Amino acid sequence: MTVETGKKNLFTFEFLALCLIIVTAFCNVSVFYSFYYYLGVIEIPVVWRGFLVGLEPMAAFALRLFVLPWLHVRNAYGVIMVSLVLLVLVSCSYLWVTTVTAMIVLRVIHGAVFVLVTSAVISLMVNFIPAEKSGQGFSVLSIAIMIPYALMPPVTEALLPHVRNAADIYAGVSTFSAAAILLMIALRKRIAHKLSGMDAVLMRRLTLAEIRDNFRQPAVFVLLVAMLFIYLAHATFFYFMKNLSLQTGVGNVGVFFTVSWATMIAVRLVGAALFDRVNKLRLMMTVLALLMLCMIALPNVSNPATYYLLAVVYGGTMGIALPVLNALIFSASAPALLGLNTSMGLFAIDAGYFITPYLGGMLITQGADFGKLFYMAAGFTLLCLALILMAGRRVKG
Repeated sequence: MTVETGKKNLFTFEFLALCLIIVTAFCNVSVFYSFYYYLGVIEIPVVWRGFLVGLEPMAAFALRLFVLPWLHVRNAYGVIMVSLVLLVLVSCSYLWVTTVTAMIVLRVIHGAVFVLVTSAVISLMVNFIPAEKSGQGFSVLSIAIMIPYALMPPVTEALLPHVRNAADIYAGVSTFSAAAILLMIALRKRIAHKLSGMDAVLMRRLTLAEIRDNFRQPAVFVLLVAMLFIYLAHATFFYFMKNLSLQTGVGNVGVFFTVSWATMIAVRLVGAALFDRVNKLRLMMTVLALLMLCMIALPNVSNPATYYLLAVVYGGTMGIALPVLNALIFSASAPALLGLNTSMGLFAIDAGYFITPYLGGMLITQGADFGKLFYMAAGFTLLCLALILMAGRRVKG
């Protein structure tokens, strides 16, 4: 049983407000797109820069598994409020932290706070998504996550000439967290009222036995592993597409990213309501097959027209695959475990963005070219497709 949603309307004030909290949280990480360059500005030794860039997602990856069993609906509101206050302090701390030791501590704390706020918001949000609108709900959530990555880099670039350095902007983003605190205060009574109708069993902390039993459910486990593989493929594109474009000498990677992200957002906006009207398993298998072909084709592009067409294909397939896979996990989960399993999707993001640059970098140092990394990503996509097929007999489309 989830929270009563009246006429099963997805776009309630509570759901949209929680989506805005997610936007503010991801603004606090997407603004660090040029963090490697900033570390050079403050004269951090080059040997430490890559490590410090990856330390925040590494901390998030490591800590999320410890955080998830402790979070539940009853304590989620308080965790969000405390985490947002800490996020303000963390963002402002970049103004004065300029040594390696202090930066290591700050990046770990940043990752931990990010895990707390996003996991707590998700544990509340899933209770405001009607089961029959899961595809639409997770499509909206994925758009909320994507918006900061689309907006923060160009906004930051426009502001940089008018500030001392990027640390001023890192601190400035704390205003979003402050606004989120005010929004959460406005939400308090509404959330309390909605959650008052929940069964007590859904309000308590999950036991370790329940969590173990959850991961022993074949459909849930298989779909979560499938999500890890698709994020490994997605992270390959994110980290290495520029290098591949320079290697092939075809097209402008900036335009490629713009086209692919615009397509991704457009597909989710236009198709969100349709995701719940089709067989999700068949849709997933179709888009994964197209995505795999796209990954194989990218290293072999020889003209700009094909290059930008593949940007549309990539954006369209990822725009469908990620929210639909989340919806399948939603459908396979017991009501009390919706928050846990949805947050495990964020764990898959952490893992993908932490593992991929290290794995790709290792292969490059062994003599592989960047095209080989995209063939590897095609292999990840194929594994994801195989796992979806395995889950097909246990999850309804």
